[in-house]
Amino acid sequence: MGKQNAAIVNRLKRIEGQVRGVAQMVEEGRYCIDVLNQVQAIKSALARAESEILKDHAACCVSEAIASGDAEAQRAKFGELIDLIEKVKR
Repeated sequence: MGKQNAAIVNRLKRIEGQVRGVAQMVEEGRYCIDVLNQVQAIKSALARAESEILKDHAACCVSEAIASGDAEAQRAKFGELIDLIEKVKR
């Protein structure tokens, strides 16, 4: 696992802990606004993790396809990115 992957895994483990904490808050009947604030923090953390994974994909997978000169591989990688962007827009 590369340094970047280790950082992403660590980030996701922190998010996992946050989610467990929110579940415990709900079980304890904590104030709704406090729970919602924590949910927003989790969403923000997930967005940052997603961004890092996307940057890594562009730096590795997409750039390798471009460097390969293989037009089919290039179309496939760009197609993946377009599909992802379309999902985000929904």
